[in-house]
Amino acid sequence: MAKKRGKPEIDWTDDDKEIIWVSKSEIKRDSEHLKKLGAELIELTPQNLEKIPLDEDLKYAIRQAQSFKLEARRRQIQFIGKLLRNRDSAPIQDALDKVKNRHNQQQALLHKLELIRDQLINMGDASLNQLLSEYPQLDRQHLRNLIRMAQKEKQINKPAKNYHEILQYLKSELIV
Repeated sequence: MAKKRGKPEIDWTDDDKEIIWVSKSEIKRDSEHLKKLGAELIELTPQNLEKIPLDEDLKYAIRQAQSFKLEARRRQIQFIGKLLRNRDSAPIQDALDKVKNRHNQQQALLHKLELIRDQLINMGDASLNQLLSEYPQLDRQHLRNLIRMAQKEKQINKPAKNYHEILQYLKSELIV
């Protein structure tokens, strides 16, 4: 039998293989996203970088990029983006979000403590009793003394030493 020349016949009945077309623009957007992820990883401290699930090649590339300047850093970021294309970046992104959010949570807690401090100074014993009902581990006498001294400083326009001490005390007692 002679072979037929020309186009090979395509079996259109094979439904197992689904072809997914991805546009060139989408590929570029994905690679840009991975480069930005790599740039964010480079900005992390070594302690925070340890919290991110990275393999050794990626950790090494990130450590190198942290020591580079300008153009070398840009090229290394591109290389890190290339390395990330071959890996699942979702767990890395999730861990990075957790690390960054921890900072935001600490900022929010600090802001809350500042509001508590201002409320203690402005409202006095009423807000102190409310605070002590929520946090019984606080020292009532020490706090009352700090509040009284901060109120005096405020009245005579002295530097706000006790004002800051109240915040430091609250941070030391309430932030674990």
